[in-house]
Amino acid sequence: MNYVGSELELFRHAVRWKKYWASQVVQYVNGRILDAGCGIGANADHLWSERAISYTFLEPDEQLLAQVPKNVGEPVRSHAELIVGTTTDLHGRAFDSILYIDVLEHLSDPKEELQRALELLAPKGHLIILVPAFQFLYSPFDKAIGHHRRYDRPSLHAHLPSGATIVKERYLDSVGMLLSLGNKLLLRSAAPTIAQIQFWDSRVVPLSRFFDPLIRHAFGRSLVVVLRKD
Repeated sequence: MNYVGSELELFRHAVRWKKYWASQVVQYVNGRILDAGCGIGANADHLWSERAISYTFLEPDEQLLAQVPKNVGEPVRSHAELIVGTTTDLHGRAFDSILYIDVLEHLSDPKEELQRALELLAPKGHLIILVPAFQFLYSPFDKAIGHHRRYDRPSLHAHLPSGATIVKERYLDSVGMLLSLGNKLLLRSAAPTIAQIQFWDSRVVPLSRFFDPLIRHAFGRSLVVVLRKD
């Protein structure tokens, strides 16, 4: 399995964005962590804390998984487990936190995947999801990198597993949403440049961090949801 585009390497440079969304969920990331569809591992350092015990990188693309060690620092590297495969290969395992960071939009059947993830969660464990928001923003870039869809709250709720309670849900990057709409209507670009990513990360994301709370996270380019297993 290979991703259609090179967005993982491109967005690896979006450090401010990663710090922003990670700040929304890191309190729920602890114990035995599973990063499902981890890609090149660029998110792990932003989620590791003293509450973590281990970090399992799960990725079906062997070439992507091989890049993980160079993209994580200590102590993640010394507590890391790398597995080529999917959640179907983890029967009998248990985790306290399971992450789906920009993964569900690539799956044809996310509901089945999330139900399987819930079965891997320990009691009171947390399932953490980040997805691109709003189908009307679906662009040539989404298509180019293999996105089946974008989500709003109702459409994501339709795929959530039974037996879990939503403990946090909010849209992020309201200003970035305006840029995404402009890309769809005006630029119609199949891929942003590194310069565009750096501009968004350095100029737009800080603005969104300021404005998002003011608008009560009512809309944004991404949607983050945290569920706790009942």
